[in-house]
Amino acid sequence: MDAELMALASTAGTTVVTLLATDAWERATTAVATLWGRAFPDRVETVAAELLETRELLLHAGEQADSGTPEFDEGTAEWRGKFRRLLLAQPEFAQEVRRILDEELIPSLPAPAPAASIVFHANPTGNARVYQAGRDQNIHER
Repeated sequence: MDAELMALASTAGTTVVTLLATDAWERATTAVATLWGRAFPDRVETVAAELLETRELLLHAGEQADSGTPEFDEGTAEWRGKFRRLLLAQPEFAQEVRRILDEELIPSLPAPAPAASIVFHANPTGNARVYQAGRDQNIHER
C-alpha cells in the first residue's frame, strides 16, 4: 500500500473515532456504513455495530476519551486498520473516502479549543533585568 493510501486510512480512522465521541456520531456512522455498503454490501450491519461498539468504549471512558487515552488510541488503531483493509481490497474507493472526509466528516469535527494566552507585565526599575518566557528559556550570563 502506498503512503498516500496509508495516510488516507489513518486520517479516516482518526476522524471517525473522534466523531464517535461527539454529537455527530450518527452522521459518522451513517457515512461509514454507507461507504462499506458500497464496497461490501453484506457487511453494512456488522460495520454499523462495530461503530456503535467503539462509541460505547469511548463513552465508557467518559470525558477523558480523547487523543492519547487508551480507549481513544485503541479505537483509532482499530478503525485505521479497517480503512486500510478496505483500501487494500478496493483501492478505487480512495476517492470516495476522501469525498466523505472532506464533505461530511471533517466539517462535523468539533472546533479546537482556543489556545491559552499568556500575558506578561513587568515594571523594572533602576538596573533591574526582566526575563519573561511563555515556555523554555535559556539565559547564559557571565
